[in-house]
Amino acid sequence: MVMGSLRTRTEVLIIGGGTGGYIAAEHAAKLGKEVTLVEADKLGGTCLHHGCIPSKALISSADLVHRLRAAEDRGIVAAEIRVDGRKLQEWKQKVLNRLESGIKTLMKGADVNVVHGRARLTGPREAVVEGPDGVQTFTFEQCIVATGSVAAGLPHLPFDGERVLDAAAALDLAEPPGRLVVVGGGYIGLELGILYRKLGSEVTVVEATGQLLPGTDPDLVNVLMRKLRRLGVTVHRNARAGTLTDAGLEVQLEDGRAEVLPADKVLVAVGRRPNTEGLGLEAAGVALDERGFVRVDEQCRTRVPHIFAIGDVAGGPLLAHKAGHQGRVAAEVIAGRPSACDWAAVPAVVFTDPEIAWAGLSESEARERGYEVAVGKFLYTASGRALTLGETDGLVKVVADRNTGLVLGIHLCGPEVSELAAEATLALEMGAVVEDLASTIHPHPTLSEGIAEASLALAREAMAAAAREVARAR
Repeated sequence: MVMGSLRTRTEVLIIGGGTGGYIAAEHAAKLGKEVTLVEADKLGGTCLHHGCIPSKALISSADLVHRLRAAEDRGIVAAEIRVDGRKLQEWKQKVLNRLESGIKTLMKGADVNVVHGRARLTGPREAVVEGPDGVQTFTFEQCIVATGSVAAGLPHLPFDGERVLDAAAALDLAEPPGRLVVVGGGYIGLELGILYRKLGSEVTVVEATGQLLPGTDPDLVNVLMRKLRRLGVTVHRNARAGTLTDAGLEVQLEDGRAEVLPADKVLVAVGRRPNTEGLGLEAAGVALDERGFVRVDEQCRTRVPHIFAIGDVAGGPLLAHKAGHQGRVAAEVIAGRPSACDWAAVPAVVFTDPEIAWAGLSESEARERGYEVAVGKFLYTASGRALTLGETDGLVKVVADRNTGLVLGIHLCGPEVSELAAEATLALEMGAVVEDLASTIHPHPTLSEGIAEASLALAREAMAAAAREVARAR
């Protein structure tokens, strides 16, 4: 049989087997749809193989090394700590393989037809898939585009996989580079920069704007900046990266001086762009916005009603958990259920040291929207649990409407605050007021108590203000 002669009908064709795609496939199949999932590489996509999971595997290992080296004041003396980079990479790959195997099992259990190959839409109801065994044509009733995003490069610093790296290549290094220059002070650059600093690299971060993690609450970033200095990471803000020479990376600094930064490796982490090249969206009539992302409505529908787009390719926050949520919504809409992306907040987490997480509005964003803002803070220097961990850098910041007590945003910086982001998001999703958080009993001693303490500070302030009003009325 010649594969090129095959023409297959499917109810739902999903292009892209990353977090959004495989969650959409499993959910749609469980809702009774016949589903074909097309993946050009490996199931799990960028998040599993080149992003979220491998970076956290290496970050956790680097954190372990760092904690052991800093544990002498606890009476723990490690005479020699040696990192076998190749062994570390082997362990990381075992983690990825196990998770990929789990996704394969999930697809098989849901009776999803998985096809490996590169898909291209040739019309509003048809796609061609070129794979290892030839070419197949699929006709579909509905389609979900879930092709994700790819690293955005710089024209004067093209990725070569040897000296100029994207995040995926940086995560596959067998040994830490002696001197690493990170171009871009966003979450990817900082996570990997700190990772390699803890493994022994000299690390310099070059950020074009005046703040690391642009858009993040400055109170959190200030804590991170102090820790970066203690770790020995050099940071240049308002600096522009130039060309790479044998001597190093040319940089224009904030004061106008030009400097050459010695670099064995340069990690370019200046953002990501939608992965739509060669996808044939124009042939299907799908519209893009001015930045190249697919335009979708609250049900993840494109301009073509039976074609949906989810995850990074559809814009918005480029986060795996957002993609998964959209995948479930799209599957439910396709199955005829009433569903839409009507979220109050999408949590964001940065796995730096200390970790940073938030959900909802920042203090400045709330003011810009016309709220009379009240802010409650709790510093982790007063946390029993943080002290027992030996990690007291950080704070909890609760942003609320002063008039109603409605919680508008929760911002966290400190050890393991990634695990607190769900509570913050749940509070916003349920429309919690400050008193709800303040009166919720949090276990002791835990880091989560910081949310209650910051809320209690706001509640006490509100009670004091009310008492002053009563006194004035008398």
